[in-house]
This record gives sequence, structure tokens and C-alpha cells, in this order.
Amino acid sequence: MTISTHRDAPRLQGPAAPRAPWRDWLALALLMFPVLLVAVDNTALTFALPAIAQSLNPSGVQLLWIVDAYPLVLAGLLVCMGSLGDRIGRRRLLLTGGLGFAALSAATAFAPTAEWLIAGRAALGFFGAMLMPSTLSLIRNIFAEPNRRRLAVAIWAAGFSGGAALGPIFGGWLVEHYWWGAVFLVAVPLMLPLIALGPVLIPESKNPEPGKVDFPSIVLSLLVMVPLVYGIKEVATEGVSGTGLGAMAFGLAMAVVFVRRQLRLPHPLLDMSLFRNRVFSMAITANVLALFSFNGFILFLAQHLQLLEGMTPSAAGVAMIPALVATVVAGLVVVPLVRKVRPGFVVGTGLAFSSAGYSLVTFGNHDGGPTLLLAALLILALGVGTAETISNDLILGAAPAHKSGAAAAISETGYEVGALLGTAVLGSILTASYQHNLHLPAAVDGTATEAARHSAGETLAGAMDLAAGLPAPLADAVRQAAAAAFDSGVHVTAAIGLVLMATAAVCAAVVLRKVPKAA
Repeated sequence: MTISTHRDAPRLQGPAAPRAPWRDWLALALLMFPVLLVAVDNTALTFALPAIAQSLNPSGVQLLWIVDAYPLVLAGLLVCMGSLGDRIGRRRLLLTGGLGFAALSAATAFAPTAEWLIAGRAALGFFGAMLMPSTLSLIRNIFAEPNRRRLAVAIWAAGFSGGAALGPIFGGWLVEHYWWGAVFLVAVPLMLPLIALGPVLIPESKNPEPGKVDFPSIVLSLLVMVPLVYGIKEVATEGVSGTGLGAMAFGLAMAVVFVRRQLRLPHPLLDMSLFRNRVFSMAITANVLALFSFNGFILFLAQHLQLLEGMTPSAAGVAMIPALVATVVAGLVVVPLVRKVRPGFVVGTGLAFSSAGYSLVTFGNHDGGPTLLLAALLILALGVGTAETISNDLILGAAPAHKSGAAAAISETGYEVGALLGTAVLGSILTASYQHNLHLPAAVDGTATEAARHSAGETLAGAMDLAAGLPAPLADAVRQAAAAAFDSGVHVTAAIGLVLMATAAVCAAVVLRKVPKAA
């Protein structure tokens, strides 16, 4: 599991001046700011959704797009931005992305409509895509000694998974004490240290002989992701229709065209030959599913804690602190563990923990308060921290030395695809189940407006908002109906997560069983 030397290290004229070790660790500390920002942004908005739903009154589909527009654009552009960083310099790309992200975050915080917010999230994805490909490549360039580099990469992975858990805490506290737009403003202070100190402490790194960027491949990558996710949302929320199925079919067709083009190009945007390695492909799958399970779980847990348990946003965020700690600790503990235990067993065990967390939700009773769901999140977090860290290291180790840059870009894309699919797929299924199983009392027809009834039928937040304007007996009946419909969706969603994680755990243990222990 040693990490090979980055093939894109800059050529130096004469011997390089040695860097003091403390400068390396300070550079790593600065690189953790964009890592935390991207990870936090994937989940922080989740706790602001109830407030956004009440303020902007989005439809069910719009609410999901508010969540997914950012990771969708981010995932589609990661490989492209990685190639751009090779050409203009990874530090330069990182600082450009940080500056643009901070400025756009400040503007998006004051979005007056759902459409504005969706557009702002998509634009943030553009600049966010500049941040992630640069961080891992810069870390590998800074830490030349293998053991120090392995620890730095483990900290990087722990920062990403820990940031995903930290997001709801930040989001909950900000929404409660300020307003939902404050969730976006947190990017400004997070980016200031990077922008101010990055040019001094982070050394530049670029590929001296890059291949040409294939712009048709960039367009094709977006034509794959956007229609597929849109089709999933359309079918999940509106039922099987020509629009939803057509969008998915178009996305799959573009995927075929994209893959065939990459196989023909001398310098492909995405090196498909890497996927011929079973260890690489299985590690990518484990990485994607770990983030899939974590983000999907947080999506419905945030709504349950606030809207059904009556917890304030900050209280709900604080309730997730044990999961945050578990994710970070698990990610760091497994680094020395793989010297004694085969990595395949460690990854399989991590995914098995994730399936165990989902099993508690699938078969448990949710009426006894938040304890069961928070315990499930803790178990899930242990699994994610374990599987995510080792699978990321396997991805880098399985790739040949001359393809290590491509492996890093694919690894980072896997993070975002997993986060995207977790909210898009599980979120769509949860929304569809809620809408199908909601049966409002007949008396609501004569006491509430059509717009209020429609909003209640779209989202749980809409139902709670409807109940707030009704007389006590009828309001309680609406809340009970909405809770029952939402709970049924949680059971269905958790059952799907359980099956996926259990299957992935078995596959990882089998496919990765021959990977040797770390030296």
C-alpha cells in the first residue's frame, strides 16, 4: 500500500532546496481547509432544508436539486479540472477555486428564490471542482517520504469524511442562530487562510509535458451525469414517464459514447484502462458506496430530528458529534491496522458496519425517540471512516506509477459521485415513498389553501408548515399522517441501503482478499 511517486512532479533546474518539515505540515493544514469546505458543503445544507423549504417554498424536485446541483456539477468537472491543474499549476487552480468559491458563496447566501439558489449551487460546483483535484496531488508532491506521505493522505481522507459529519453541526448551529443563508457564508472565513498563506507555504506543482485537453470529453461527461440524475429524480417523484426514462436512456447512451472516445484518445480525459484492474475497480466501488450510504443517511436523519423529533438545528447537529469523532478516529486507526490485517478484510468490515447501521433503521422502531437513529449513524460512521480511508489508499496503490495522477482524479470523483448518488437516489426514493403514502385528513380540504395542501404533499417540511396554521386537533392529525408517511419511506430507503452495503461488503472481501498487508 505504498504510494508511488507522482509522475507529474515539476522538473527542477538543479538541486531543490530542502523544505523544513514544519513547512510541509503547515502546507497540509492549509490544504485541509478546501477539503473540509467541500466535505462540509455536501452535508451542511441538509440541516438548512427545512428552513429553506419554509422560506422559498420549493417543490419536492426543486428541494432535491438544491441539494444535488452542487455535487452534480462538481462530479462532472473534477477530472477536467484535474487536467487543467496539470497545465496551469495545481496551486494556482486551488487558489482560483478558493477565491471564486468564497465570492459566490456570499452571493448565494441571499438567494431570493429556489431557482436562484439552484443556480448558485451549480456555480459553486464549478469552483468547487477546482479545489479537490489539487489537494491530493499537492500532498503527494510535498511529502516525498512514503511513511509521512501515507499519514498525510490518511489525514486528508479523515478530513473529508469528518467534514461530512461536521457539516450538519455547522449547518444546524448557523440556521438556528442566524438564517439558512449563513450556511453559505461559512465558506468565506474557511477560504481566507488558504488565499492569504497558500502562495507562501504551498509549493507549486504541474506536469511539464501534459497531453491536450479534449473538450468534447468534458461536454460528454456532463451529458452523462446531468440526464441520469434528472431521470432518477423524475421517475422517483413523478412516477415512470417518458421524460424520466428518456433522460436516463440519453445519459446511458452518452456514457457509451464517452467510454468509446476515451479508449481511442492518446491522452484521454478519464483513463479507462485503470478499471481493468480488479483491485482498483473494487476500491472505487467501495469508496463510492461508503459516501453513498453516509450522505443518504444524513439526508433523512436531519429531517427526522428536526421535523419529527422537534430538535433545534443546532441540537440535532450536536447529536451527531459522536459520529463525527468516530469517522475521523476510524480513518486514522486503520492506517497502522493494515500492517497486520489484509486491506480487503478491513474494507469489507467497514462496509459491513455500514450495513449493520442500516439494519437498525430497517428493522427498528422509530417511535422511541432519536436514540436508535443516532446509534445507527454512529455504527455507519465507523464503517465509512474505515472503508473510505483504505479504499482510497488501494486506489492509489493499484494504479501504475505513470498513471497515478489519473488514479487520484478518479478517486476524488468517486467521493463526489458517492455523495451525489446518496442524496439523489435515496433522497428520491424517500420523497416518492412519502408522497405515495401521505393521506391527509379530509377536513384539511376545507380549512387550508390548495397551495398549502400541495406543499404538504410534496415534502415533510410542507406538511409541518401546513399543520402550524391549523386548529390543534386537525394539526395533530396532519403531523401524525406526515410522520407515518415519512417513516414508511425511511424504512424502504434503509432496506435498500442495507442490501447494497451487505452486497458490497461481501464483494470487497472476495475481490480484495489477495491484496497483501502494508509494509
